[in-house]
Amino acid sequence: METRHIAHIIIEAETPLKVGSNASDFLQDSPIQKDWNGLPIILGTSIAGVLRKDFKGDKNKLFGDENSNNKDAKGSELIISNALLLDENKKVCEELLLEKTPFLKLFDNLPIREHTAINDKGVAKEHSKFDEEVVYKGTRFKFSIEMIEDEKKSFEAILNLLHSNAFRLGGGSTKGFGKIKVIEIKTQSYTIDTYENYSSSLNHPLGSEASASPKGGAKAPHPIDDKNYIKYTLNIEPEDFFIFGSGFGDSDADATPVYERVIDYKIKDLTKNQILIPASSIKGALAHRTAFYYNKKMMEDGKDYKQVGENNDAVKAIFGHKKEFLNGTELGQKGKILISDCFKLNREKTKVFDHVAIDRFTGGAIDGALFQEKTIAQKDEWEIEILLEKYQKDTKLSNEENQEEKNKYDKVIKAFEYALKDICNGMLPLGGMTTKGHGVFNGEALKDGEKI
Repeated sequence: METRHIAHIIIEAETPLKVGSNASDFLQDSPIQKDWNGLPIILGTSIAGVLRKDFKGDKNKLFGDENSNNKDAKGSELIISNALLLDENKKVCEELLLEKTPFLKLFDNLPIREHTAINDKGVAKEHSKFDEEVVYKGTRFKFSIEMIEDEKKSFEAILNLLHSNAFRLGGGSTKGFGKIKVIEIKTQSYTIDTYENYSSSLNHPLGSEASASPKGGAKAPHPIDDKNYIKYTLNIEPEDFFIFGSGFGDSDADATPVYERVIDYKIKDLTKNQILIPASSIKGALAHRTAFYYNKKMMEDGKDYKQVGENNDAVKAIFGHKKEFLNGTELGQKGKILISDCFKLNREKTKVFDHVAIDRFTGGAIDGALFQEKTIAQKDEWEIEILLEKYQKDTKLSNEENQEEKNKYDKVIKAFEYALKDICNGMLPLGGMTTKGHGVFNGEALKDGEKI
């Protein structure tokens, strides 16, 4: 007898989400996708795309044929709803609201991330500044997955994918966005006779109270480490002061650290400002230093190789590169690295430094050149998690060619690990004002739990 398996899933953003609307407005270059009430939403197609990419079985059978023009093409066996924002009462807003609650009004003004492209010399590229809207860390969404099949094996495999440590939603996963954790999964199976009593509303409770969990896991488990990734952990502490600039000033200084607030469902409000270390800043520093060590290794092997930025093979392999066409062939690759934004409770320990530009000829201060910078003075330990994809065998290549490509990638990984150790040894400062002594960290780097 045909059976329908249904799951209601609640997820939480462990890092901010960038679920872009592929549009722009007068305020942001990249606003997020919003529903009929002006609240953040994650489209079901986005969830389906990530699940399809990560699923190891017959993708066409479960998600439908990629080539829809095929006369024998079949549709998807999965029905995935949009993920709607969970309100303070653990409900979603499926109807048009006449008035938002104070909690829902918090999402009227979302965090804005400022970005600028950096060239190989560490200087901002001209006309490269842009901003993007993101959804608060801590925001929760609810969606459903429905599947038609006689056995639950594939359905459970799909649910287990949600628990993967490498599972990301939305864009900017290599910049720290999109990490999620599963808060709750409730499942129910229906026969044809009982399905008529099922309501598609996400607010309608399923008959079963059983919570799905990954194999070997428990209720509300920790994420599962993906075997296709190497897991690096940096446990580092600032030597003294550091600053990841916000691009704005305040009443105390012209340059201030970046802070961001977080949604907390326990207090039904935003938290106070938290100190933020953006993954994009760590990514930039690592890319530059990885290129240095890769060049050094190539020269030790007797090759005249001095490439920087996206022209460096190690940077391309790990951090990806933009799309371009060469002899009619489209080139471009998404990064193989996943770095998470880091947040820390702000205890308002700061230090303001006064600076003035000096006239090199007179030795006196240049008129109007006095400025201040506010740095973070908290000596907390930061845990930075980095996932790097392992070499994946290319079925189009021979065994010898695959081995050759793997050897190249091993050199890339070695260069990357040298860069990680430089951070932990205080040799690769992070953040801004590093030429003035800020951003020096010390600690240790772990690879799959073992010290490098």
